[in-house]
Amino acid sequence: MERATFGGGCFWCVEAAFKALDGIESVTSGYAGGHTENPTYEGVCSGETGHAEVVQLEYDPDQIAYEDLLEVFFTIHNPTTKDREGPDIGSQYRSAIYAHDEDQLETAEAFAAALEDEGLYEGIVTEIEPLETFYEAEEYHQDYFEKNPNDAYCSMHAAPKVEKVREQFGADATATQ
Repeated sequence: MERATFGGGCFWCVEAAFKALDGIESVTSGYAGGHTENPTYEGVCSGETGHAEVVQLEYDPDQIAYEDLLEVFFTIHNPTTKDREGPDIGSQYRSAIYAHDEDQLETAEAFAAALEDEGLYEGIVTEIEPLETFYEAEEYHQDYFEKNPNDAYCSMHAAPKVEKVREQFGADATATQ
């Protein structure tokens, strides 16, 4: 198993979308990229901790490649809006890839550059940097979409991302709608 860490807006939406993929063993919502030890959701939402809402995936590279994860990541959010995804605004919602090793770092940088070169996106603002520390979010944030499928936010924002992953990547969804 290998790990990958991505921030693409609210972690509820990103978590639900990645859970819909074959080869994903687990998805954990959390925080990364900031300067405060042991951040809380309230602190992250205040913007004072410097952390982004992220998900950490544990995946089987024999079933799904890191490049495939990058393709999904860039498909489920807008990597050209700084500190914003959909209705969520603030540095905690920034687009970010936190690499677990030099290979992931180089692969992510090359992938983002190729998207720009191909004209698929103009002005990618995704931060790509080494992961320093991942902090697991509070328990009530874990599997939020599965636990709250009728929540208005989930219905309006997470469900469309899950459906997009199912349609574009042929995923056998494990998340409930």
